[in-house]
Amino acid sequence: MKRVIMSGDEAIARGAWEAGVTVAAAYPGTPSTEILENISLYKNDIYCQWANNEKVAAEIAIGASIGGARALCAFKHVGMNVAADPIFTVGYTGVNAGLVFVSADDPGCHSSQNEQDNRLYAPHAKLLCLEPSDSQECKDFTVAAFELSEKFDIPVLIRMTTRVCHSKTLVELGERKSSVVKKYESKPSKYAMLPAYARLRHVAVEQNLIEAEEYAYSSPLNRIEMGDRSVGIITSGICYQHAREAFGDSASYLKLGITHPISKKLVKEFCAQVDKVYIVEEGEPYLENAVRAMGIDCLGKEVVTRQGELDAQIVRRAFGIGAEPEVYEVGIQAPARPPVLCAGCPHRGFYFAMKKHRDKIVPLGDIGCYSLGVNPPFNGFDTCICMGGGFSMTIGMAKALELQGDKRKVFGILGDSTFFHSGITSIIDAIHAKANVCLCLLDNSITAMTGHQQNAGTSIDLMGNEAPAIDAVKLILAAGLDEKNLRVVDPIDLKAMDAAIRDAIATEGTFVIVTKRPCALLKEVIKANAGAHCVVDPDKCVGCKSCIQVACPSLAFENKKAYVADTANCNACGLCQQMCRFNAILRVEGKQK
Repeated sequence: MKRVIMSGDEAIARGAWEAGVTVAAAYPGTPSTEILENISLYKNDIYCQWANNEKVAAEIAIGASIGGARALCAFKHVGMNVAADPIFTVGYTGVNAGLVFVSADDPGCHSSQNEQDNRLYAPHAKLLCLEPSDSQECKDFTVAAFELSEKFDIPVLIRMTTRVCHSKTLVELGERKSSVVKKYESKPSKYAMLPAYARLRHVAVEQNLIEAEEYAYSSPLNRIEMGDRSVGIITSGICYQHAREAFGDSASYLKLGITHPISKKLVKEFCAQVDKVYIVEEGEPYLENAVRAMGIDCLGKEVVTRQGELDAQIVRRAFGIGAEPEVYEVGIQAPARPPVLCAGCPHRGFYFAMKKHRDKIVPLGDIGCYSLGVNPPFNGFDTCICMGGGFSMTIGMAKALELQGDKRKVFGILGDSTFFHSGITSIIDAIHAKANVCLCLLDNSITAMTGHQQNAGTSIDLMGNEAPAIDAVKLILAAGLDEKNLRVVDPIDLKAMDAAIRDAIATEGTFVIVTKRPCALLKEVIKANAGAHCVVDPDKCVGCKSCIQVACPSLAFENKKAYVADTANCNACGLCQQMCRFNAILRVEGKQK
């Protein structure tokens, strides 16, 4: 068999293809995004779609499964919160064809607003839960997940973490299984969860889980590795790799690939063979609580942190074993890379214009690359909670400020992908409630933060097919907004941007600003501006630093003069030109490619 190097995300995609999956859906979110992007490489065999949000993605997969097609849905950990409503109920209904959800957790908050441990969803929603520890297991466990889903009539959760998603290991490839779609049969008593039917399905689900636990006892997805019996380590996922590196052969291991339901028989047999039991896991004491509930004494979160990622060194120090590894100095200091908006980013003009009126505004943010506007010098918003919250929270905030006699206008800020994700319902509520707020939709024509994925506002889909681009402005007007309270502006046009913000502050009731300018890193934008950049005439520059206020990473200041330090990334957006009163900044045209 052919062996290739794959990331965990790539291996999940390969496993889906080998398992005979025919439908896949997701909403992009790091570290899960690459799963659907790689599944799209198999578009001749698998229909794949970027859904507007995780709930919709889950429902697409559920519909396919009940209809008879194996289906996969992927999201990052906070995305599972959005999808929880249908997932909890499909835990009762069970499946027709195999149904798999992939949750990519993010210990360490590398690109997330929290560190939640989604293993806890499995017992709560009555799902099987598998945890791969490397790319080979990602592929193999995905294939197994579909078989187990159908065997036990239960959806399966594959719990990944950032380290497994993005690390690369060797993977032995297999062939695609038959993707024969199962016949759909009308079964309201199984799939229509009215109370009378739901109560009966709950009984069936609990029995299925009992049978799944019996299977887990002898499943090859769980593995015992006996070494020194003085210490026995129970672990799962990437933590198995950390424990192995830290303890080596000086311990025995129970590696749980199935972490719900946990085989109590297997755990007890393993623990009976060792003197001490250690639990090595990231996040919550999920395994530890399960082991303690069996009446087994163990050491876990007393010494292993709940916060951030683990590594071999952290594990080594936590349990006080082994020598400190030798450290080598390379004599190289990695350059600082502060989290800033890209050169030419359209959001920069919006934040700069808003900053001038900050004393009259309370801005609330949202999830996307515009989140970088929270940093100095813009200090662009005060809150960032969840997708769509940037709009919805304005309603409550405005009421709270009104009760205090605070006259500041509440601004809500979100992007185009977030708008389609959960901003539509939020803006409907604001308009219907006649909320005295300004809702700002920063439309850069793509889902930029996660690497340029398509959304409902783009004219092509994930598989490269033409698709109708949904007009957000028409949606907003259809929701009932008075057109005189709408401004559609180019955010790089500072005069228009300033005027729109002034109008919003002065207008009573719901006001909407839509900024429209494509992301500077879109291929078509790069092509259109090929070679174009700005230069500073040192004879005209007086060193006033006005241009530096826009915080463009291409601009620098040295020897009392501004200059364009990075012409490669400058796309001559013209924002700095508008700042210069001395006409010292000039646009240099490039050659069209």
